[in-house]
Amino acid sequence: MSGRTALVTGAGSGIGYGVAETLAAAGAGVLVNDILPERAAEAARKLGQEPFPGDITQPDFIQQVKEKQVDILVNNAGFQHVAPLEDFAPEVFRRLLEVMLVGPFLLSRAVLPGMKARNFGRIINVASVHAKIASAYKAGYVSAKHGLLGLTRVTALETATFGVTANAICPGYVDTPLVRNQLKDLAASHNLTPEQALEQVILRPVPQKRLLTPAEIGYLALFLCSDAAASITAQGYTIDGGWSQV
Repeated sequence: MSGRTALVTGAGSGIGYGVAETLAAAGAGVLVNDILPERAAEAARKLGQEPFPGDITQPDFIQQVKEKQVDILVNNAGFQHVAPLEDFAPEVFRRLLEVMLVGPFLLSRAVLPGMKARNFGRIINVASVHAKIASAYKAGYVSAKHGLLGLTRVTALETATFGVTANAICPGYVDTPLVRNQLKDLAASHNLTPEQALEQVILRPVPQKRLLTPAEIGYLALFLCSDAAASITAQGYTIDGGWSQV
Protein backbone atom coordinates (compact mmCIF):
# COMPACT_ATOMS: atom_id res chain seq x y z
CA MET A 1 0.00 0.00 0.00
CA SER A 2 3.04 2.27 0.03
CA GLY A 3 2.35 5.43 -1.96
CA ARG A 4 -1.43 5.04 -1.73
CA THR A 5 -3.71 7.37 0.21
CA ALA A 6 -6.89 6.08 1.81
CA LEU A 7 -9.83 8.08 3.12
CA VAL A 8 -11.67 6.11 5.80
CA THR A 9 -14.90 7.64 7.09
CA GLY A 10 -16.11 7.00 10.60
CA ALA A 11 -12.56 6.00 11.52
CA GLY A 12 -12.61 7.41 15.04
CA SER A 13 -13.61 4.04 16.48
CA GLY A 14 -14.99 0.60 15.68
CA ILE A 15 -14.81 -0.86 12.18
CA GLY A 16 -13.48 2.36 10.67
CA TYR A 17 -10.58 2.49 13.10
CA GLY A 18 -9.84 -1.19 12.46
CA VAL A 19 -9.72 -0.64 8.70
CA ALA A 20 -7.60 2.50 9.06
CA GLU A 21 -5.19 0.67 11.36
CA THR A 22 -4.80 -2.24 8.94
CA LEU A 23 -4.24 -0.01 5.90
CA ALA A 24 -1.75 2.16 7.78
CA ALA A 25 0.18 -0.91 8.94
CA ALA A 26 0.42 -1.98 5.28
CA GLY A 27 2.04 1.34 4.37
CA ALA A 28 -0.87 3.44 3.15
CA GLY A 29 -1.32 7.04 4.18
CA VAL A 30 -4.70 7.37 5.87
CA LEU A 31 -7.01 10.37 6.11
CA VAL A 32 -8.79 9.63 9.38
CA ASN A 33 -12.33 10.96 9.19
CA ASP A 34 -14.86 11.34 11.97
CA ILE A 35 -17.69 13.81 12.41
CA LEU A 36 -16.21 14.71 15.82
CA PRO A 37 -12.88 16.55 15.39
CA GLU A 38 -11.51 15.41 18.73
CA ARG A 39 -12.20 11.76 17.94
CA ALA A 40 -10.59 12.05 14.50
CA ALA A 41 -7.57 13.74 16.06
CA GLU A 42 -7.12 11.10 18.75
CA ALA A 43 -7.47 8.19 16.32
CA ALA A 44 -5.04 9.84 13.89
CA ARG A 45 -2.56 10.44 16.70
CA LYS A 46 -2.64 6.75 17.67
CA LEU A 47 -2.16 5.70 14.06
CA GLY A 48 0.42 8.32 13.15
CA GLN A 49 -1.83 9.52 10.33
CA GLU A 50 -3.66 12.68 9.25
CA PRO A 51 -6.93 13.71 10.93
CA PHE A 52 -9.60 14.70 8.42
CA PRO A 53 -12.76 15.51 10.39
CA GLY A 54 -16.04 16.56 8.86
CA ASP A 55 -19.64 15.70 8.04
CA ILE A 56 -19.62 13.53 4.92
CA THR A 57 -23.04 14.82 3.87
CA GLN A 58 -22.02 18.49 3.72
CA PRO A 59 -20.80 20.32 0.57
CA ASP A 60 -17.84 21.97 2.30
CA PHE A 61 -16.43 18.60 3.33
CA ILE A 62 -16.98 17.14 -0.14
CA GLN A 63 -15.05 20.08 -1.59
CA GLN A 64 -12.14 19.34 0.77
CA VAL A 65 -12.13 15.74 -0.45
CA LYS A 66 -11.92 16.89 -4.07
CA GLU A 67 -8.71 18.72 -3.20
CA LYS A 68 -7.05 15.53 -1.91
CA GLN A 69 -5.55 12.62 -3.82
CA VAL A 70 -7.61 9.65 -2.70
CA ASP A 71 -6.62 6.25 -4.08
CA ILE A 72 -8.75 4.22 -1.67
CA LEU A 73 -12.14 5.29 -0.36
CA VAL A 74 -13.67 3.37 2.53
CA ASN A 75 -17.25 4.48 3.17
CA ASN A 76 -17.82 3.31 6.72
CA ALA A 77 -19.53 6.11 8.67
CA GLY A 78 -22.91 5.18 10.08
CA PHE A 79 -25.20 4.89 13.06
CA GLN A 80 -28.17 2.84 14.18
CA HIS A 81 -31.72 3.60 15.29
CA VAL A 82 -34.25 0.99 16.38
CA ALA A 83 -38.02 1.59 16.41
CA PRO A 84 -41.23 0.08 15.03
CA LEU A 85 -42.06 1.41 11.58
CA GLU A 86 -45.06 3.44 12.74
CA ASP A 87 -42.94 5.08 15.45
CA PHE A 88 -39.83 5.61 13.32
CA ALA A 89 -39.21 9.36 13.17
CA PRO A 90 -39.05 10.51 9.52
CA GLU A 91 -36.18 12.88 10.26
CA VAL A 92 -34.11 10.01 11.71
CA PHE A 93 -34.94 7.82 8.70
CA ARG A 94 -33.75 10.60 6.37
CA ARG A 95 -30.55 11.12 8.37
CA LEU A 96 -29.73 7.40 8.21
CA LEU A 97 -30.06 7.54 4.41
CA GLU A 98 -28.02 10.75 4.25
CA VAL A 99 -25.10 9.33 6.24
CA MET A 100 -25.02 5.77 4.91
CA LEU A 101 -26.17 6.20 1.29
CA VAL A 102 -26.07 9.82 0.13
CA GLY A 103 -22.69 10.44 1.80
CA PRO A 104 -21.01 7.47 0.06
CA PHE A 105 -22.54 8.61 -3.24
CA LEU A 106 -21.16 12.13 -2.82
CA LEU A 107 -17.72 10.89 -1.80
CA SER A 108 -17.51 8.37 -4.63
CA ARG A 109 -18.52 11.08 -7.07
CA ALA A 110 -15.79 13.34 -5.66
CA VAL A 111 -12.90 10.88 -5.89
CA LEU A 112 -13.69 9.03 -9.12
CA PRO A 113 -12.27 11.59 -11.57
CA GLY A 114 -8.84 11.34 -9.94
CA MET A 115 -9.00 7.56 -9.70
CA LYS A 116 -9.87 7.28 -13.38
CA ALA A 117 -7.09 9.68 -14.36
CA ARG A 118 -4.53 7.62 -12.39
CA ASN A 119 -6.01 4.34 -13.66
CA PHE A 120 -6.24 3.04 -10.10
CA GLY A 121 -8.86 3.19 -7.42
CA ARG A 122 -10.50 1.12 -4.74
CA ILE A 123 -13.92 1.94 -3.32
CA ILE A 124 -14.98 -0.18 -0.37
CA ASN A 125 -18.42 0.37 1.06
CA VAL A 126 -18.88 -1.03 4.54
CA ALA A 127 -22.43 -2.28 4.24
CA SER A 128 -23.80 -4.96 6.53
CA VAL A 129 -25.41 -8.36 6.44
CA HIS A 130 -28.47 -6.09 6.53
CA ALA A 131 -27.65 -5.14 2.94
CA LYS A 132 -28.88 -8.64 2.05
CA ILE A 133 -31.41 -9.56 4.74
CA ALA A 134 -33.67 -7.58 7.06
CA SER A 135 -34.36 -7.34 10.76
CA ALA A 136 -37.44 -5.87 12.35
CA TYR A 137 -37.36 -2.34 13.78
CA LYS A 138 -34.39 -1.24 11.65
CA ALA A 139 -36.19 0.35 8.68
CA GLY A 140 -33.69 3.16 8.17
CA TYR A 141 -30.52 1.11 8.59
CA VAL A 142 -31.71 -1.80 6.42
CA SER A 143 -32.96 0.54 3.69
CA ALA A 144 -29.67 2.46 3.62
CA LYS A 145 -27.52 -0.67 3.54
CA HIS A 146 -29.58 -2.30 0.78
CA GLY A 147 -29.16 0.91 -1.20
CA LEU A 148 -25.42 0.99 -0.51
CA LEU A 149 -24.97 -2.47 -2.02
CA GLY A 150 -26.84 -1.30 -5.12
CA LEU A 151 -24.66 1.81 -5.34
CA THR A 152 -21.57 -0.40 -5.06
CA ARG A 153 -22.61 -2.45 -8.07
CA VAL A 154 -23.48 0.56 -10.21
CA THR A 155 -20.12 2.14 -9.34
CA ALA A 156 -18.31 -1.06 -10.27
CA LEU A 157 -20.01 -1.28 -13.66
CA GLU A 158 -19.26 2.35 -14.52
CA THR A 159 -15.57 2.10 -13.57
CA ALA A 160 -14.72 -1.39 -14.80
CA THR A 161 -12.37 -0.24 -17.58
CA PHE A 162 -10.54 2.42 -15.54
CA GLY A 163 -8.53 0.30 -13.09
CA VAL A 164 -11.10 1.02 -10.38
CA THR A 165 -12.96 -1.58 -8.34
CA ALA A 166 -15.95 -1.15 -6.05
CA ASN A 167 -16.96 -3.74 -3.50
CA ALA A 168 -19.01 -3.93 -0.34
CA ILE A 169 -18.15 -5.66 2.91
CA CYS A 170 -21.23 -7.01 4.66
CA PRO A 171 -20.40 -7.81 8.29
CA GLY A 172 -22.59 -9.35 10.92
CA TYR A 173 -22.22 -8.17 14.50
CA VAL A 174 -18.79 -6.66 15.17
CA ASP A 175 -17.41 -5.83 18.61
CA THR A 176 -17.75 -2.05 18.35
CA PRO A 177 -19.19 0.75 20.50
CA LEU A 178 -22.29 0.73 18.26
CA VAL A 179 -22.99 -2.94 19.05
CA ARG A 180 -22.11 -2.56 22.73
CA ASN A 181 -24.62 0.28 22.98
CA GLN A 182 -27.26 -1.91 21.34
CA LEU A 183 -26.56 -4.55 23.97
CA LYS A 184 -27.63 -2.19 26.73
CA ASP A 185 -30.96 -1.50 25.02
CA LEU A 186 -31.52 -5.19 24.24
CA ALA A 187 -30.75 -6.17 27.82
CA ALA A 188 -33.25 -3.67 29.18
CA SER A 189 -36.01 -4.66 26.74
CA HIS A 190 -35.55 -8.40 27.43
CA ASN A 191 -34.93 -8.05 31.17
CA LEU A 192 -31.46 -9.55 30.81
CA THR A 193 -27.93 -8.61 31.72
CA PRO A 194 -25.78 -7.32 28.82
CA GLU A 195 -23.84 -10.60 28.88
CA GLN A 196 -27.08 -12.60 28.64
CA ALA A 197 -28.34 -10.36 25.83
CA LEU A 198 -25.14 -10.99 23.89
CA GLU A 199 -25.44 -14.76 24.25
CA GLN A 200 -29.20 -15.21 24.02
CA VAL A 201 -30.16 -12.52 21.51
CA ILE A 202 -27.28 -11.32 19.33
CA LEU A 203 -25.24 -14.52 19.11
CA ARG A 204 -28.15 -16.97 19.19
CA PRO A 205 -28.34 -17.32 15.36
CA VAL A 206 -24.55 -17.11 14.82
CA PRO A 207 -22.92 -20.56 14.44
CA GLN A 208 -19.50 -19.32 15.58
CA LYS A 209 -21.01 -17.82 18.76
CA ARG A 210 -18.76 -14.78 18.84
CA LEU A 211 -18.60 -11.18 17.71
CA LEU A 212 -16.34 -10.30 14.81
CA THR A 213 -13.38 -8.02 15.46
CA PRO A 214 -12.75 -4.75 13.60
CA ALA A 215 -9.38 -6.17 12.52
CA GLU A 216 -11.12 -8.97 10.61
CA ILE A 217 -12.97 -6.38 8.55
CA GLY A 218 -9.69 -4.51 8.10
CA TYR A 219 -7.90 -7.55 6.68
CA LEU A 220 -10.68 -8.15 4.15
CA ALA A 221 -10.55 -4.48 3.15
CA LEU A 222 -6.77 -4.71 2.76
CA PHE A 223 -7.11 -7.68 0.42
CA LEU A 224 -9.72 -5.88 -1.69
CA CYS A 225 -7.32 -2.92 -1.99
CA SER A 226 -4.47 -5.11 -3.21
CA ASP A 227 -3.34 -5.89 -6.75
CA ALA A 228 -4.38 -9.49 -6.10
CA ALA A 229 -8.01 -8.30 -6.05
CA ALA A 230 -7.81 -6.29 -9.28
CA SER A 231 -10.52 -8.38 -10.95
CA ILE A 232 -12.84 -8.51 -7.95
CA THR A 233 -15.52 -5.87 -8.32
CA ALA A 234 -19.30 -5.42 -7.89
CA GLN A 235 -19.28 -7.92 -5.02
CA GLY A 236 -20.80 -7.89 -1.56
CA TYR A 237 -18.65 -9.95 0.80
CA THR A 238 -20.55 -11.40 3.74
CA ILE A 239 -18.49 -11.91 6.88
CA ASP A 240 -20.83 -12.88 9.70
CA GLY A 241 -19.70 -16.10 11.37
CA GLY A 242 -22.15 -18.15 9.31
CA TRP A 243 -25.26 -16.30 10.47
CA SER A 244 -26.99 -15.36 7.21
CA GLN A 245 -25.58 -17.92 4.76
CA VAL A 246 -25.88 -15.34 1.94
